[in-house]
Amino acid sequence: MYKVKRNFLTSLPWHDELRKQLNGQNLPVFREANGHIHTPYSFSAFDSMDTIFKMAKEEGIAALGINDFFVTDGYEAFHDGCTGNNIFPLFNIEFIGLLKEEQKAGIRINDPNNPGRIYFSGKGLDYPYNLSWTLKRTLKRVISQSQNQIKAMIDRLNQIIYPVNPSLKLTYETIKKRFAKDLVRERHLAKAIRFLALENYDSPESQISFIESLYGGKKSKTVMSDQSGLENEIRSVLLKAGGAAFVPEDESSFPDLRKLTEIIKRAGGIPCYPVLLDDPSGKLTEFEADREKLFTSLSSMGIGCIELIPGRNDISVLKPFCEFFSEKGFIITFGTEHNTPELTPLTITARGKTPLDDSMKKIAWEGVCVIAAHQYLRAHDRQGYLLDDGSLSLSQKKDLTHLGGLVIEYFLNRKKYESGNKRPN
Repeated sequence: MYKVKRNFLTSLPWHDELRKQLNGQNLPVFREANGHIHTPYSFSAFDSMDTIFKMAKEEGIAALGINDFFVTDGYEAFHDGCTGNNIFPLFNIEFIGLLKEEQKAGIRINDPNNPGRIYFSGKGLDYPYNLSWTLKRTLKRVISQSQNQIKAMIDRLNQIIYPVNPSLKLTYETIKKRFAKDLVRERHLAKAIRFLALENYDSPESQISFIESLYGGKKSKTVMSDQSGLENEIRSVLLKAGGAAFVPEDESSFPDLRKLTEIIKRAGGIPCYPVLLDDPSGKLTEFEADREKLFTSLSSMGIGCIELIPGRNDISVLKPFCEFFSEKGFIITFGTEHNTPELTPLTITARGKTPLDDSMKKIAWEGVCVIAAHQYLRAHDRQGYLLDDGSLSLSQKKDLTHLGGLVIEYFLNRKKYESGNKRPN
């Protein structure tokens, strides 16, 4: 029999009952949260979904956000895993788009190497996920074109492998079956190359020698035991621009920002700009260099939500940037991505593992609470953060932060409040 997917939020009482049951309780100023991780359904440092929940419980993560590229295939497993482990789930998604005018002008957005290229997220999407047939077709085309590029890169890798060892060959189907779910990405190819060496050569020396042969004789700067470092090196040397197996992406496969925003809103989500901010040398992209201009640009595009990956930013740059946008009424969330091979903690820190202070954690927690309130209202067929015309309701941020705090606290302690629930009329 077909199992109907249910969102746990539909079983929570309406907000007047929430307030009544939590009356007199002081909500925490913040909890530990991580609003942006990739799972094995795109590419992830996690070997399984269970690893995610185990780490989150060990680190005391109260709220966690799935944020896979292009797909929502992991939503059901994420929903069930989070609710089963008493972790509040945030349903997000990430896309790659293109701003053509900025591309022509050579302006880098949040991709440091490709002018005009923009990574863009949706926060707090409806679960179950639902899109119109037309928008599903658009997304299906984008995914198909991305996989065609991957298949072309596999062909080029095989052309490099054959002269070194004619008995070895990569196939899209095998890589997908062994290392991916429904979406094969560059990092899966790098992992497949590492395993090709590991499983077909006896010693670490001969394994590295094979990989160096694929590099055209260039010496590796890492070792086989450094799995993350080696896969990053393989990707950099062979699969990125200038590499022997690189195949440029078809720019027609990148939706423009208006289309991405439409997809996110139609899926019930909040359009969110992922901020790159400073690199290790302190440089910012042209689009982000002036935060006043960035605020004006995002506001003009109807975007009132940003997210950051603090681990790649210096705290001296991160803190004033977040305070500025918080004062402007923006939703701000933090994450770790975990879309590289290295399995790092889920707890948010700035570059160099610098801890965040309480004021930073409070800013990020408020963002989590707004998204939680948005998901809760949508699950109860009510208006969320976005108004019906798609405009932003920044004035409601304070109320939504409080409501989201109630929702999360009720969820985390729901066994205490399991009786007397009321539903909206």
